[in-house]
Amino acid sequence: MTGLTELGKRAKAAAVKMTVLSTEEKNRGLRAAAAALTEKSAEIIAANALDMKRAEEKGTSSAMLDRLVLTEKKIVGMAEGLYQVADLPDPIGALIETIERPNGLKIEKRKVPFGVIGIIYESRPNVTADAAALCFKSGNACILRGGSDAIDSNKAITNVLREALKKEGLPEDAIQLIEDTSHESVNELMRMREYVDLLIPRGGAGLIRNVVENSKVPVIETGVGNCHIFVDASADIKMAVEIIVNAKTQRMGVCNAAESLVIHKDAAEKALPEINKALSEKGITLHGDPECMDILKAGNVVPASEEDYGREYLGPEISVKIVDTLDDAIAHVNRYTTHHSEAIVTRDEENAERFLREIDAACVYVNASTRFTDGFEFGFGAEIGISTQKFHARGPMGLEALTSYKFEIRGTGQVRA
Repeated sequence: MTGLTELGKRAKAAAVKMTVLSTEEKNRGLRAAAAALTEKSAEIIAANALDMKRAEEKGTSSAMLDRLVLTEKKIVGMAEGLYQVADLPDPIGALIETIERPNGLKIEKRKVPFGVIGIIYESRPNVTADAAALCFKSGNACILRGGSDAIDSNKAITNVLREALKKEGLPEDAIQLIEDTSHESVNELMRMREYVDLLIPRGGAGLIRNVVENSKVPVIETGVGNCHIFVDASADIKMAVEIIVNAKTQRMGVCNAAESLVIHKDAAEKALPEINKALSEKGITLHGDPECMDILKAGNVVPASEEDYGREYLGPEISVKIVDTLDDAIAHVNRYTTHHSEAIVTRDEENAERFLREIDAACVYVNASTRFTDGFEFGFGAEIGISTQKFHARGPMGLEALTSYKFEIRGTGQVRA
């Protein structure tokens, strides 16, 4: 695909220019781009209306429509994210470690950009601005490949960002969008080792699995979110209800929404009716185990299958498992986790510390909603995705996750014996 090869060449050239930009120049570009987003919000919303119309005609779910729609408020939020990224410390060039060898060699380990980062994502056009901003501030060029459902929105946002950089005399080719939304464009991007240094997939399980299994470009794996909330025997029931309702219903179509509820048997009789009352008012169906079915004889409660415990519903459903002990809860969560975000509600400090220590996930919470797993909420300004792997980046990925490092060695004529 000649078009993608040309994008790759331009991105590689822009990445070289990015290495010599000062922090002040990068911040100036980001602030100009943020201002342009709000100034041209009407154009972006008009483009988004085309995407929304197609999605509605296809019968897209309300949760997915919520991810796709852009409003004035959301665009202001996108712009605010760019301003926040501009205000963050620049990681590039930061000294990580200094080593002085007996032979007089002075070795410095410093943070550097990756170069060209490819990002494959679905549905959420705000990712276009977030990803571009984080890549730009961390000195990287980016090649963005969004989904077909948001193509008009993505084109409008990208055009605004590129025009803003061009007006500031900065390399607009540092931000590029693949407008071909065919599967072949994804396959081609995954083969572009000559031009792309790192690939980050952000979307559903199928997309992520395809990229991880087939990419020839190094990949940082982001993950789907089968997020659990465990209600311990000592839990404050009112707090548990509030956390569960927030984590499940504030936004259902996002990866940090709660999808699985685990309850200690000693809390179940009292907690489950209160939890179900609150969830049923929000239209949530519970997929419960036999013990849950015995306690809740309600129309919105159905028997859970084995598959239900591992599902990312992204809609008005949640699984329920009653366990005998904390050990059982930890074992259940670790069996079905997608290593994204897990939470315990408890007044027992020892149980809280065990849960924090023994749960294998990127983010583990005590007495708080899983919905906080987000770069903006963590103070990163924005995020490139939530990494569920265990390499250099884990959890919400901000600027630091988009850097590598190199060793700079200064000598005075040393040669190796």
